[in-house]
Amino acid sequence: MDMQLKENFISLWKKYFDNADLPLIFYYTDEEGHAEPVKPGSVSRCVIGALSSARRGKPLCFDAESIGCFGGKRYLGFTEKIMPDFEYFLSCGIPGKLEGERYKKSPQLVRELIKNSPKFKAPARFIVFKRWDMLEESDNPEVVIFFAPPDVLSGLFTLAGFDVAEPNGVISPFAAGCGTIVQYPYLEKDSDSPRGIIGMFDVSARPFVQENVLTFAVPMNKFVRMAGNMDESFLITESWSKVQKRIGKAKPEGIY
Repeated sequence: MDMQLKENFISLWKKYFDNADLPLIFYYTDEEGHAEPVKPGSVSRCVIGALSSARRGKPLCFDAESIGCFGGKRYLGFTEKIMPDFEYFLSCGIPGKLEGERYKKSPQLVRELIKNSPKFKAPARFIVFKRWDMLEESDNPEVVIFFAPPDVLSGLFTLAGFDVAEPNGVISPFAAGCGTIVQYPYLEKDSDSPRGIIGMFDVSARPFVQENVLTFAVPMNKFVRMAGNMDESFLITESWSKVQKRIGKAKPEGIY
């Protein structure tokens, strides 16, 4: 990790976003020792709930065994398997056997969704999550994840589109909360024009974040461009200063 980039971004973030939370990063590695290993059963079954500790500043390292949620294993790339009867779980359920989440109208729609979903396999044994200010030279961030309220999100969204003509430079795919902060932004890193991902609309994941928070995630190559553009973007205008004042006055909320 470039320590100068780390410090420069902390300075820029404070300059334009005041007391807003610093982002998390993640990367895959086969090396041990980059963060405390998460022991099976020691954290929330939901990956989003488990990341509360990382958001508070405690680096975490997951492998396939430390993730209790079947979907979390899949969206973090540790298995390609899907839970039995998933098409019913995500839709109408099976009376007397399985309660459905009713996120899709029918099992047939879920089957189509699965067929068209991107395939993803973790490139290494571990995935490490750290808050930006906890980064060390030995870290190699691949994706940057912001947990952000609407005013901060508006700034990130607009900054992501600052140097591209494409109107859909930020997307919001239907996916589990962990899918929108890991799988989708990770796959964007290999794109010729990587996009930002707005997420955390997953109703099942919502209880693990503050009520006014969504996520914005980008691959590191896109993030570096965004950070480099900050001092010449809309962030220096009077329009942004009005929004920034509200960000500055907002009371920090406890992380769940």
